[in-house]
Amino acid sequence: MHMADALVAPAAAAAMYAVSGAAIGISIKTLRKDESAQKLPMMAVTSALVFAGQMVNYTIPGTGSSGHLCGGMLLSALLGPQAGFLSMVVILAIQSLFFADGGLLALGANCWNMAFYGCFVGYYVLWRPIQRSGLFSGMGTAAAGRMKIILASILGCVLTLQLGAFSVVLETTVSGITELPFGAFCGMMLPIHLAIGLVEGLITAAVLLFVYEARPELLMEAGSSGQEGRCSLKATLAVLAVTALVVGGGLSLAASANPDGLEWSLFGNAETGGNMGLDEDDFGVSSAAADAAASIQEKTAFLPDYAFQQSDSPVGTSVSGVVGSALVAAFAALICLAGGFFRRKSRTGAE
Repeated sequence: MHMADALVAPAAAAAMYAVSGAAIGISIKTLRKDESAQKLPMMAVTSALVFAGQMVNYTIPGTGSSGHLCGGMLLSALLGPQAGFLSMVVILAIQSLFFADGGLLALGANCWNMAFYGCFVGYYVLWRPIQRSGLFSGMGTAAAGRMKIILASILGCVLTLQLGAFSVVLETTVSGITELPFGAFCGMMLPIHLAIGLVEGLITAAVLLFVYEARPELLMEAGSSGQEGRCSLKATLAVLAVTALVVGGGLSLAASANPDGLEWSLFGNAETGGNMGLDEDDFGVSSAAADAAASIQEKTAFLPDYAFQQSDSPVGTSVSGVVGSALVAAFAALICLAGGFFRRKSRTGAE
C-alpha cells in the first residue's frame, strides 16, 4: 500500500505530513514516560521482523495480485500503540529513503495509512477491548487467551487495512487524480485489501501466539493470564531476530512477483488485464515538490527496489533484507535510547 509521490498533490501531502507529525509528537511524549527496560530490545527486534515481513509478497489466488504484511497490529500488540507507531514510521522512512519503496513526498500519507490505523485504531478499538473482555472464558485461561489473540489479530488487520485502503482513495481524490473515479477505485481497493488483511491477520496471530507461549508478559493486555512462559526473554528475542534475518535474507527471494493491492488496483496485471486503466509510465500528479523528493531519493536509495543498482542478481534482495532489518533495528533502538535520555534529563532538572 506504499503510495508513490505521483498519487498525492503537494497540498494533500503536506496535510498528511501534519497529521502524521502530530501523532509522532504525541507518541514520543508518551514513550518518554515508559519505564519498561524491555522496550528497547523489543522495538529493535520486532521492527526488524516487520521490515523483513513487508518484503515478502504473498499471492492472492485468482486475482493476479499480491499482498504483504503491514505490521501495525503486530507491533502495537507487542510494544503498545505509541512505540509501535514510531517503529512503523522508522520502517516506512527507511524504506522510502534507502530502498525507494514509497514516495518521499507521500511518506506522511503512508505513515497515516499503514501505521496510524494499525497501531492506534487497531489497538484501542479491537486489541485492548478483546483482551480485556470475558470472551471464551469457558475454555480455560490459556485457551481463552489464544482465541482472543487470534480474533483480535484477524479483525484488527482486516479493519485497519480497509481504513488504510479507503484513505488512499480519499487522498488520491483530494489530489485531483481525475483518472481515478472514487467509486470504481473503492471497488478495486477495498475487496483486494480485505483478502490481504485476512492473510495478514493469520500471520500476525501466528507470531503473537508464539510470543504468548514463550513470554506471555510481552503481549500488551494479555500477559496477566498467569501462564508461565516456556522460553527466557533472551531466547524469545533471539528467535524473533533469527526469523527476521531468515525472512529478509532468504524467504524474500520467494516473494510473489504479482503487483501488490494498490498497484493491481491502478495498473492491473499483465496476465489478468488492467483495472483502472492507468499507464504505469505516465500517471498521477506532476509537481516541483514531487520532482525534488524524487531527486533526494535518487541520492539516498543505495538499494532501490531492494536490489543492487543496475543488477538483477537475487543477492541484492538478500542483502537488502539483512541490511534493511539491521538499519530498522538500529534506528528503533536509537528512538528508545533517546526517550530514555530525555527522561533522565527531565528527572535531573526536576531534582
